[in-house]
Amino acid sequence: MASPNGSVPMRVLVTGGSGLIGKAIEQVVMRDGEKREGEQWIFISSKDADLLDLEQTRAVFEKHRPTHVIHLAAKVGGLYLHMRENLHFLRDNLRINDNVLQTAHEMGITKVVSCLSSCIFPDQTTYPIDETMIHFGPPHESNYGYSYAKRMIDVQNRAYFAQYGHRYTAVIPTNVFGPHDNFNEAEGHVLTAIMNKTYKAKRNNTTLNVWGSGKPLRQFIYSMDIGRLMVWVLREYDEVDPIILSVGEEDEVSIRQAVEMIAEALEFKGQIEYDTSLSDGQLKKTANNAKLRRYLPDFTFTPFREGIKLTCDWFVKNYDHART
Repeated sequence: MASPNGSVPMRVLVTGGSGLIGKAIEQVVMRDGEKREGEQWIFISSKDADLLDLEQTRAVFEKHRPTHVIHLAAKVGGLYLHMRENLHFLRDNLRINDNVLQTAHEMGITKVVSCLSSCIFPDQTTYPIDETMIHFGPPHESNYGYSYAKRMIDVQNRAYFAQYGHRYTAVIPTNVFGPHDNFNEAEGHVLTAIMNKTYKAKRNNTTLNVWGSGKPLRQFIYSMDIGRLMVWVLREYDEVDPIILSVGEEDEVSIRQAVEMIAEALEFKGQIEYDTSLSDGQLKKTANNAKLRRYLPDFTFTPFREGIKLTCDWFVKNYDHART
């Protein structure tokens, strides 16, 4: 079957292919039947090329000669690592993104879909947030380096379109979780870090200590849903303007609710304590998924409790080689 942009089947290069979303796309394409006849999908990680290095970036693109790129590679970390190393997150992500987008331009690649983050939105804003509000004020101070670097992808996409007519775009997922995530307590995302803590607390018969108050609200989205949506964006979404990929506002849950579901999934019966001396980060960043729903009114998201259970089961089964 032909690609959406011509008669030649797509040859898709996925950067950051060994991470949370990369593994989800691989599952959706290679095992769940989304791959179309004649298509080639190449998933690369930092072992294949250091995308901070322009020559290595060019070399890996020359090697695989993609027609399309899904750009997921980034320097990422948990809240407290971001707070310590904002400069490193800014500089490294600016370089990675510029290397990928400029190399795609030089090689005449048809389409690039980059992955942003809901943390790019302004800290002081009205809710719910939509795609038009990305640049309406500074992001939260806890991870401004990463946030500004991610915002610049949107700026570059618009500039590549204005100057060269390239249809490079970006997605903005809310809080993604699932198999193959980083479960490290200090550097992982909130849910998966708590899963690891809960697993250890159950094993060691100790109290589960959760950083922060548990009050912040988040829209969590299971990684396989993001995988399916990313493939749709690559094939069908033709705007340069970014699109929020998220469950609805009504599906927002507190960290405390999420902790209770994780404890239930892992059958943890011990005491849970919240360390309110530690930062909560943004208390909310409610996103509006109306644009996505205009395109895909019937898309079915994995229920949050089910996604939690699937992820906890994967973590327990794969504990010895999960990222902890």
